[in-house]
Amino acid sequence: MAARSRKVGAPAGREVGRNGVDLRRRLLDAARRQLVQHGYAHLTMRRVAARVGVTATAIYLHFKDKDDLIHALIDEGMEALHLALEASDVRTASPRARLESLSRALIAFGLANPEYYEIMFLQHPERMSRFPADMYRRARRNLERFGEAVEPFVKEGDPMLATHALWCLLHGTISLRLSGRLDASLDPDRFTDEAVIRGLRMLGA
Repeated sequence: MAARSRKVGAPAGREVGRNGVDLRRRLLDAARRQLVQHGYAHLTMRRVAARVGVTATAIYLHFKDKDDLIHALIDEGMEALHLALEASDVRTASPRARLESLSRALIAFGLANPEYYEIMFLQHPERMSRFPADMYRRARRNLERFGEAVEPFVKEGDPMLATHALWCLLHGTISLRLSGRLDASLDPDRFTDEAVIRGLRMLGA
């Protein structure tokens, strides 16, 4: 059974608080939806502000430009993924059980948070500024956690290469399900189970 994963963020449409926290949340939610629907090139600060019902000046109190806004979305998604993996990481379990739990948690997160997953892993904004180093280090924790779980099964070669291979299989599983490209004759949950099992077998787990 796939691990449960809570959705990222908070409900949109709340009143703007005096400290601006609710406005920042609403701006992030609006930007996320517009980015997924229309792509990087068509996302503008003015459009996000209009979607929320504030002036363009107000958005710059929270984000310096649209790349800063998108980076915040990616960082938020990566942190939520980190928490989901942490909650499923049973270090006292057998190495195989630990790796299976993490694999299922990653898939559950992607399926529960399709917009965030697309922004985190599927968007290809060619002109976006470099992802900030501190955010990259936080995001890297997710892959490193998988690396720790994969390492016991790698007797020869580079454990990180093996980790990327497993991540690629899990990513493909999520992408097929989110895009609706999975063959209609296949049961989605059975397909997911098969992908996880074969990923573990690939590593000899």
